Amino acid sequence: MPQAAPKHVAFVSLGCAKNTVDSEKMLGQLAQAGCILVADEAQADVVVVNTCGFLEESRTEATDILRDLVKVKRNRSSKLNRIVVAGCLVQRDGEQISKTVSGIDALVGVNNRDDVVRAVLNRSRGRNKVDTFLGDYPPFVNIDTARLRITPRHWAYLRISEGCDQKCTFCTIPSIRGPMHCKPPEIILEEARELIADGAVELSLIGQDTSSYGDDSHSEQNSYAPGLAGLLRQLNELDGLSWIRLMYVYPSVFSDDMIDAIAECDKVVKYVDMPLQHINDKMLKAMHRRVDRKTTIDLLSRIKTRIPDVSLRTTLISGFPGETQAHHEELLDFIREFEFDALGVFAYSLEPDTPAGRMTDQIDDETKQRRRHELMVTQQDIAFKRAERRINQDFDVIVDTLPSDGMQQARHAGQAPEVDSVTLLRDTDHKPGTFTRVRCVGREDYDLLAVPTTISLPTLSSQVTPSSQTTPSSQTTPSQA
Repeated sequence: MPQAAPKHVAFVSLGCAKNTVDSEKMLGQLAQAGCILVADEAQADVVVVNTCGFLEESRTEATDILRDLVKVKRNRSSKLNRIVVAGCLVQRDGEQISKTVSGIDALVGVNNRDDVVRAVLNRSRGRNKVDTFLGDYPPFVNIDTARLRITPRHWAYLRISEGCDQKCTFCTIPSIRGPMHCKPPEIILEEARELIADGAVELSLIGQDTSSYGDDSHSEQNSYAPGLAGLLRQLNELDGLSWIRLMYVYPSVFSDDMIDAIAECDKVVKYVDMPLQHINDKMLKAMHRRVDRKTTIDLLSRIKTRIPDVSLRTTLISGFPGETQAHHEELLDFIREFEFDALGVFAYSLEPDTPAGRMTDQIDDETKQRRRHELMVTQQDIAFKRAERRINQDFDVIVDTLPSDGMQQARHAGQAPEVDSVTLLRDTDHKPGTFTRVRCVGREDYDLLAVPTTISLPTLSSQVTPSSQTTPSSQTTPSQA
């Protein structure tokens, strides 16, 4: 019998960094199965959409994309004949998705990620019209080796845990991703070495709650007494790695040992991403954040004191049920007082299956959006002032892109990939992944403008080669608000 032609597969990845890792693993599995991966959905036999189901906005985005794909599939001139939906939205809503969007062919939940090949190749023997791969939470974290990465080669996400036990009242993660469970450190180190061998010099550690790493109450085998601090110290010993970045730490379990590990480990950048959500005691209690204002401020003060030049990033929620104007003003004052290096704000999204979704004192959308805007404008002023204070300072950056229109994008240690501002380099032509020393000469909105700290003089003739170097002018470019 003639062998079937390989499937041409296009892939759409939505959502957070954890979803990115899942997408990369699925892409690797599809490539190993002989599928031909294509960027253009018009050239695909199958399209896989890895969805986010965390907020209403993300669910709407996924649904709109799926409806558009169904239209393409039903076009007689289209090659597309199969749509596979994977990820958090499937785990959350199950077969309801195929009722909401008619024309879907297969569903793959987050706990059945490794069934994506069967879903794409239609090898399921189920009787349902829609092939469904939807299971319960596994007592382990999926292994993320052999990924086909969609991030640049020189940096990658490294997942250290899955799920969460914090039970914040607004959050759907425990119902989607399950309880907290950790990868054993030897598996994490193995994955890190694979990523380094593939060219990564910067690794961002991710999980729903990285600060609880090692505290796996659901599996004694995966518990790790040294915790996150011990893991950071082990990763710090790896050859070929320059930067280790810590994301998504939880304030109530962020210990002094973790602070010391960040301060002491030379490869761990002095950067802490700590979603705080609010500062008012009543709001923190209603959110079930397990911290109060005093504890939060004491923790932030210890971090700033014990990690010199640390960059602090946080996220906040505006318009949580029961939030008064006074609570909002307290949050504004808190932002002004602490001057975070980076800050994001989400307007509260009502999730019906959460405790917060059942609270009676919901805030209207107009108020939520107005408060969000006020928080962001307050942070914008701080961010612009912080950027201007960097003018005339020298610092190291990692180059992210090839030159385009005379500019290259780069990042200093306080700028995480994909979520923070960038440093725009002039007069450089570095290979992505290169570290170089630059001087800030201005800003463009949130982004910094920088030039090399030294620029060689041009050669005057074939017989004369300059032996000296000049330092670029410290004149700043015009600031833009």
